[in-house]
Amino acid sequence: MATIKVPDHVPSPAEDCEQLRKAFQGWGTNEDLIISILAHRNAAQRSLIRKTYADLYGEDLLKELDKELSSDFERIVLLWTLEPADRDAFMVYEATRILTRNNLAIVEIACTRTSIQLYKVRQAYHARYKRSLEGDVAYHTSGDIRKLLFPLISSLRYEGDEVNQTWAKSEAKILHEKIASKEYNHEELIRILTTRSKAQLLATFNHYNNEYGNAINKDLKADPKDEYLKLLRTTIKSLTFPERHFAKILRLAINKLGTDEWALARVVASRAEIDMERIKEEYYRRNSIPLDRAIAKDTSGDFERMVLELIGHGDA
Repeated sequence: MATIKVPDHVPSPAEDCEQLRKAFQGWGTNEDLIISILAHRNAAQRSLIRKTYADLYGEDLLKELDKELSSDFERIVLLWTLEPADRDAFMVYEATRILTRNNLAIVEIACTRTSIQLYKVRQAYHARYKRSLEGDVAYHTSGDIRKLLFPLISSLRYEGDEVNQTWAKSEAKILHEKIASKEYNHEELIRILTTRSKAQLLATFNHYNNEYGNAINKDLKADPKDEYLKLLRTTIKSLTFPERHFAKILRLAINKLGTDEWALARVVASRAEIDMERIKEEYYRRNSIPLDRAIAKDTSGDFERMVLELIGHGDA
């Protein structure tokens, strides 16, 4: 469900590279030209452009973009141009730094990528930072949060649709018992959330709802300010209804006093080629305003134009 609009006739990677080179030369950078090319190429095409640029000019396109652009516009263009696994590796790295710490972003990546994608993220992290992603996540967290994040980010879930209803029923009971007795960090609760397939968990949560009369996330709202409980709720939402999670992140990013451009860039760059149409539908359903219009009201300049191109806007 990609939203980016790739033209019917796509120029060759060499032609795109020539145009990008032009955009970098002369007085000032031609941001419009950069947007017109990169925002309208899919992941495979962008990868080829980077490779061709290095072959033609002996330079890394990402470094050129980094040199020529600035601020939030630079951030979203770089995120978008990175290979998906590299992008996720970079975002996890950022999320473990003291100044940009964001455990929620780690949960989001761990729960909304497939097992193979997550494996590639761990490989990319090795290559990029010369150490293990799991090691960094464990080092920069502690207590209950580490108990949850470490197995989440290391997970190799089964991806199929097969569901065992007996497990679903018994594990719904376990989850209910642990939540009722406020044992939110119990190893069984963490085991279920971090190892079961998404289809299996959906069946378990349906049993939970039917048997105990409440959605599981409602029962986990005992203390809305508790970060660990918030991460548990994010885990459940990201695994079962990712579009709801992303719509909420976008709403919070836009409706803050001052926009959270990092959150906006993170979601748009990583979901534009995956489920942005569903996210837009969910956003509208929950907020009664189209996402493109909400973004246009709250952002400006090149950053706004790039974001709107990537979400496939109408006329914001």
